[in-house]
Amino acid sequence: MATPLARRPEADGASPQVVPATGRPRLYLLPSLARPRRTLSPRAGYAVAALVVGLGLFASVTPSPLYSTYSVLWHFSPLTLTLIYATYAFGVLASLSLAGGVSDDVGRRPVLLVALGALMASSVLFMVAGSAAWLFVARGLQGLATGAALSAASAALLDLHPKRDPAGVGLTTATAASSGIGLGALASSSLVQLGTLPRVLPYVVLFVLFAVAFAGTYWMPEPIEKRGRFRLTAERPSVPAVARRPFFLAALAVLSSWSIGGLFFSLGPQLAAHLFNSSNVIVSGSGIVALAGAAVVAQLLTGRSAPWIGAGVGSIALAAGMVLIVFAAARDSSAAYLAGSILGGAGFGAAFLGGLRALAAAIPQHQRAAVMSAFYLAAYTSLSLPAVLAGVVVAHVALPTTFEIFGSVVAAIALIVAFEAWRTRPT
Repeated sequence: MATPLARRPEADGASPQVVPATGRPRLYLLPSLARPRRTLSPRAGYAVAALVVGLGLFASVTPSPLYSTYSVLWHFSPLTLTLIYATYAFGVLASLSLAGGVSDDVGRRPVLLVALGALMASSVLFMVAGSAAWLFVARGLQGLATGAALSAASAALLDLHPKRDPAGVGLTTATAASSGIGLGALASSSLVQLGTLPRVLPYVVLFVLFAVAFAGTYWMPEPIEKRGRFRLTAERPSVPAVARRPFFLAALAVLSSWSIGGLFFSLGPQLAAHLFNSSNVIVSGSGIVALAGAAVVAQLLTGRSAPWIGAGVGSIALAAGMVLIVFAAARDSSAAYLAGSILGGAGFGAAFLGGLRALAAAIPQHQRAAVMSAFYLAAYTSLSLPAVLAGVVVAHVALPTTFEIFGSVVAAIALIVAFEAWRTRPT
């Protein structure tokens, strides 16, 4: 006798199914009708991540040409100016300490989208700033967002490189950072000098660039497949054993290279204005632009040399450049200042890239954001401490004397780094 059949209710428009009337009903897995999210190609996503790295450094120097205007308009001292910069630097350091490895857990895109949104908000705060208090808030928010953006974007570059080439990633990261510094200083100085709304227009440009990066990030592919839950905890920077030796070289290289960057950001425009005897904002920023431009050229020329050679030779060139700049400060020589900026910038670029390339090749995939966060923690410490200390000292001694003191210290550090890089060479 035939077994009675029962008809299964229709679901989602599927054809009716029959199952035995007795016993437990069968379960059917229907295919998902949701369309997969459209994304950019990995190559385009890689370009977006590089753009974020460049914009992070672009934004860091955008307010610099306006600081003299702010100090006159709102009557604050050089110490206040130093504290405003310190707010940014410590915001970056706090973000790297608290959220540097978050994108390893929740994905690159969510972290980048939040960070870019915060950077857009900080640009608006700069536009409407009416007192020094606004600058503290805007700079602090910018620092927190920059730290999160740099760690996630640098990790995304390692994830999305078309050939998974760590050397290529190192070159991209270094040139994007150096280009961001140079273009940021040049664009902001030009807009302040030539623009009709000098306290607004640079930040409008910055807002638009961040909006473009936000749109690109929204459509970029997400390289993290297995995601965990969001955790925001203060953790000591962690570097796996396999990456500790290259991290040591990278930290030394970034110590020497970013120290000169901190000194230039703090005192460079003032020294250039003094040496050239000019109030033109573009002239005042010429040293930073020359430094960053020479860095990019040096990185392109040394992109495939051994990392320890780049770090060592670059540090020697950096030390020589700083000696020239110290000489320029002592003798009031604008020519020596520009020559030192170019030579020091070339050393900056080669040393930074050499250390970064050694590190990029050794980072395990599941710890990329955490290790890059530790790297940028070392970088921003090297960038911020000289700038803050020099800003405090210049309030008590003459500007050329301050530059001579800190320039000599940076040159000595660079020579130590060159020696340590030579010791890490393969045997």
